[in-house]
Amino acid sequence: MSKVITRFAPSPNGRLHAGHAFSALFAHDVARRHGGAFLLRIEDIDFTRARPEHVAGIFEDLRWLGLRWPEPVRFQQPHVATYCRALKELRRMGVLYPCHCTRARLRAATDAPGWPRDPDGAPLYPGLCRDGARRSDDADAPCARLGEWPLKEPLPPAWRLDMDKALALAERKAGGALRWREEGAGPAGEQGVVLADAARWGDVILGRRDIGVSYHVAVVIDDALQGITHVTRGQDLFHATAIHRLLQVLLELPEPVYVHHRLITDEEGRKLSKSAGDRSLKSLRESGLTAEALKAALGMMG
Repeated sequence: MSKVITRFAPSPNGRLHAGHAFSALFAHDVARRHGGAFLLRIEDIDFTRARPEHVAGIFEDLRWLGLRWPEPVRFQQPHVATYCRALKELRRMGVLYPCHCTRARLRAATDAPGWPRDPDGAPLYPGLCRDGARRSDDADAPCARLGEWPLKEPLPPAWRLDMDKALALAERKAGGALRWREEGAGPAGEQGVVLADAARWGDVILGRRDIGVSYHVAVVIDDALQGITHVTRGQDLFHATAIHRLLQVLLELPEPVYVHHRLITDEEGRKLSKSAGDRSLKSLRESGLTAEALKAALGMMG
């Protein structure tokens, strides 16, 4: 195997907390144990939420933990054109279509008892725009209105993956059902070779109408371009790996090994999150906690 390369890829939309610390230390530890390299990437594709002060905070917190990484750090915003080319390639394959559904229309269509949901609990897309998609309209090319919304009308469409067509094409390319190699463990203890059941997600959005490109597209391209061999991340992203394997096959990108790790939770078993206002590393540091004490509490010493 080539040199092991891992990455920690936070979004600069808030201060890091103990869960982020564990994930960064975990990725660093995997690289260190294999004599490899640990990279830092700033996933700022959502320019509506990214803030420079949070980028500075990420650097500060990770250095406090004792982590170091090669420069320059990769940011996503300078590479939007690369992600857009991938979206256009998917459209050329016939597996991407524009969706003009509003949130209100989607709620009305899926507000029924027992409506199927994806692994994150969101209602599956009911296919309202799938059959009537204007696939030959060049004016609706993915990313064509990136950065214009919400200042201009009409709103750009979202771009959805036609899951059935995408799976059929990917399975032809791969010569069978899609799988990935798991060296960590999924929420139910899944290990080894795992079936990539992307169909559970339905027609996912790959081209967002607000920022142009979704996380799913950006992350697989970044991992490929940076030569990431081992994608280490929390179990909350385990099921999303199916989408990522699907995109890797469609776009002919390298297949990394996946290592999903346990999540850091509070006393009630809830995963720590920025949105819930969980205590930041900055706050812990200012209260007198040392990096060594935090590492010990996370089980990451040695």
